[in-house]
Amino acid sequence: MANAVAASTPLTKKRSERYLSLDVLRGLTVALMVIVNTPGSWGSIYAPLRHAAWHGFTVTDLVFPAFLFAVGNAMSFSMRKFDLQPDSVFLKKVFKRAAIIFFIGVLLRAFPFVAHAEGGGLGLINFTGIRVMGVLQRIALCYLIGSLAIHYLKIKGSIIFSAVVLLGYWAVSYFFGNQPDPYSLEGNAALKFDLLFFSPENLYKGYGIPFDPEGLLSTLPAAVNVVAGYLAGMAIQRYGNNLSTVFKLNIAGAAVIVAALLWDTVFPINKALWTSTYTLYSVGLVLLVLATLMLVIEVLNYRKWTYFFEVFGKNPLFIFCMSILIIKTLSFIKVDEETRLSRWIYQNWFLSWGEGEFASLMFALAYMLLHWLMGYLMDRNRIYVKV
Repeated sequence: MANAVAASTPLTKKRSERYLSLDVLRGLTVALMVIVNTPGSWGSIYAPLRHAAWHGFTVTDLVFPAFLFAVGNAMSFSMRKFDLQPDSVFLKKVFKRAAIIFFIGVLLRAFPFVAHAEGGGLGLINFTGIRVMGVLQRIALCYLIGSLAIHYLKIKGSIIFSAVVLLGYWAVSYFFGNQPDPYSLEGNAALKFDLLFFSPENLYKGYGIPFDPEGLLSTLPAAVNVVAGYLAGMAIQRYGNNLSTVFKLNIAGAAVIVAALLWDTVFPINKALWTSTYTLYSVGLVLLVLATLMLVIEVLNYRKWTYFFEVFGKNPLFIFCMSILIIKTLSFIKVDEETRLSRWIYQNWFLSWGEGEFASLMFALAYMLLHWLMGYLMDRNRIYVKV
């Protein structure tokens, strides 16, 4: 696929057409992001909706890299406008967009900027101790790195760049991680690198020790997911939305998955470290998902079901941000001294007719549908928030 993409072709009508499968893929990932990020109870979650504890892979581990892939896929259309413009225009656009998305991520982390004091009342949070990195911050950096690689290195150069990053990350992880297990939680190179720039207070605490799964070093292999999405988008534009392209995507996806599984024997698939094998494995799976969507939507022309996901795909950043703002607001408001509003809703509206993982999933689905309704109303009124 890479060699075929690298061949130069004139800009034809086929090449310039967008395809619905991309919008559905992006919308699907946003919907799943909302579901996996907002269960009714973090103690009651079905196994597929949990991230792998460390090494390994679950369905949930595909959501974030799928979104990055979709970002790169969309760039195969949007980046063309910079070909005939000065570099200053390109650089201003991508750096400004990356900075805005990164800053929004930091603001969302600090929201609502105040906390309940022990003796009652409110007080400002400790801004020096907030987590610096996060999902939106990683999206911003991956978009920036991917854009620079694609614009300046072109297709062949981007492929070489991706190979160097994945192999280089493996080498750094092995030689700078603590032996005999350089890929452990406590002794991995990604954590050591982050601690050069951040204090432990600014890192994620969900693993029991300060460690950030969206850290700086592991953002490099994550950027390859963006480049892969771009390459796939260029290939689809070259070959068209047809059965032959579906077949090529399936072959490419299967080949990448096999390579990832073979490499996994020495460099484990691990989302938290975003290992090179995890990058390849997730790219391969997304290629298979995209091929399936293209078969159903573009080839068989079965589209009646797609609008639900298109709604999410038309305002992905806004909906994702609102999903964080609303749940944090519900978790901030107190119903009484011991219960927050989000917990009260879960207990009285969901646990009253269900229990355990089922009730927790119903809460997540209801929350996702609330945001679908928001996106639907925005689409009906042609409101599209873009950075």
